[in-house]
Amino acid sequence: MALTDDSGFRATTFVVIDFETTTPSGHPPQPIEVAALALRLHDGAWTETGRSTCLIRPPAFAPVTPADTAQTGLTAEQLANAPTPAQALGALDRRLTPGTPYLLVAQHAATEANVIHHQAERCPTLARTNLIDTIPLAKHLVPGLPNYKLDTLMAHFGIPHPPDRHRAPADVDVTAQLFLHLIAAADRDPRLDSLAALFKTAGRTAKANQPVQAGLFDA
Repeated sequence: MALTDDSGFRATTFVVIDFETTTPSGHPPQPIEVAALALRLHDGAWTETGRSTCLIRPPAFAPVTPADTAQTGLTAEQLANAPTPAQALGALDRRLTPGTPYLLVAQHAATEANVIHHQAERCPTLARTNLIDTIPLAKHLVPGLPNYKLDTLMAHFGIPHPPDRHRAPADVDVTAQLFLHLIAAADRDPRLDSLAALFKTAGRTAKANQPVQAGLFDA
């Protein structure tokens, strides 16, 4: 059976997500932009079921630096009147429909998982959503590349390089294209014949869903 014939896969909405962040000393990365693109396989064709993008005003301890601006093009002036993290991530969280099976999709999903985990109070549903990482999936399906950076994978699959690369909306679009290329390749791989097999190969359990270990000295 092909992956896209699996009932669990067909029932899942895949939400490609990307954050741009600042990285303040002594604190975890703080989001300054988020974009998300929801995809669902329906009658053999992929359908976009939702899209969201939002600038985010960082807290005072995490100002936009010249290095951040050089990377993303975003400036402190652009973000000065943007929604707060609570507003932006709360709005994104409310777009997730209760009872719908979701998986987040990200390039190097540990980055997105870490941002979401540290913002979990503002986006509790998002924080409980597990992830698919395109890097281990690409390593499984396309062995032998010199590296598995997004630009390398884009070149391998012939995905055009957007002029605003390193902005969240552009990176979500190219990551979504990469994901669809990888799923097409996975459909030809007999080892990836179910959603469970896909998650075993490339899944990442959200920190909110991981078991809590008792403290070493708990009574």
